[in-house]
Amino acid sequence: MLLRYVIGRLLVGVTQLLVLTIAVFFLIRLLPADPVSRFVGLNSSDEAYAQAERNLGLDRPIGTQLAHYLGLAPDEGSGLLQGDLGTSWVTGSPVVSEIGQTLPLTLELITLSFLFAFLIAVPVGMLAALRPGGKADKAVFVYSLFAGSQPEFWWGILFVYVFFFVLGVAPPPLGILSPLTTAPPATTGFILVDSLIAGNVSAFFEALHHFMLPVGTLVFILSGPIVKMVRQNMVRALQSDFVLYARCAGLPRRVIAFYALRAAMAPAMTLIGILYGFMLGGAVLVESVFALGGIGQYAIRSILAFDYPAIQGVVLVITAISLLIYLLLDIAHAFIDPRVAY
Repeated sequence: MLLRYVIGRLLVGVTQLLVLTIAVFFLIRLLPADPVSRFVGLNSSDEAYAQAERNLGLDRPIGTQLAHYLGLAPDEGSGLLQGDLGTSWVTGSPVVSEIGQTLPLTLELITLSFLFAFLIAVPVGMLAALRPGGKADKAVFVYSLFAGSQPEFWWGILFVYVFFFVLGVAPPPLGILSPLTTAPPATTGFILVDSLIAGNVSAFFEALHHFMLPVGTLVFILSGPIVKMVRQNMVRALQSDFVLYARCAGLPRRVIAFYALRAAMAPAMTLIGILYGFMLGGAVLVESVFALGGIGQYAIRSILAFDYPAIQGVVLVITAISLLIYLLLDIAHAFIDPRVAY
């Protein structure tokens, strides 16, 4: 039953990805922008404009452009179905390679942030739910509302001022490694993993040190809604009939707490999955503050340059990762509550 459920979710995810890919292809071409003039200038001759339009492939019918992009054109040997996201109009490099250089850092940043936010939010939310209306519960409630409503770029700048400029315990916001440090060979693209593979312990701890402020900024922002979600669902679970029955049956408190936590985790995990997909492109302000050069900054540069292949590639990759996260969440929900798979 679980296998059939997973296959069904995979088919739905692939369909959603295909529909979104085609929709993005048409929508960006409906924008009131002229990418050809962006490259040749507004005062270019008609011949130069036509030549640039042919070089970018925009002189062909829209259906032919879509077939070429998807890899369905009979005279073209590459396309999306062959794993080719196209060539950047700005740099002339394959979009796949450019995304491969920027995406891993964003994934490391977001994954570390959600890991620490989860480790902090779950116990804090549980403790607040044990005594609803108490001092600890009120303090957690105020913190969750405050943290969840704050702009991350402001706190990133504030953390730089306090921990780097005033206290001097954090590195400067100049990327993930010091300019004088030699980066390890890019085996996986993830700086922490590549440092361990290369045996470069100093680069590993230096990268962790540079991750301190951006991760701390996102943990502060993300822990607020997660704490609030865990606390509310834990309170609801502790007041449910099955918990009251477990108490009447004389089950140990730790067993009751485990049952209540399992019931409260499903909505919290859904929130984490939604926030994770959102932060893939939404962490651009934090990346900009700390000069990390992740996928968010790459997306902004592509949008400002009207780089259609890069924009399409970013949207496709972020969507694919988000759908994969949602699939993993659905599988986790099925394990927590087997009724989901039926």
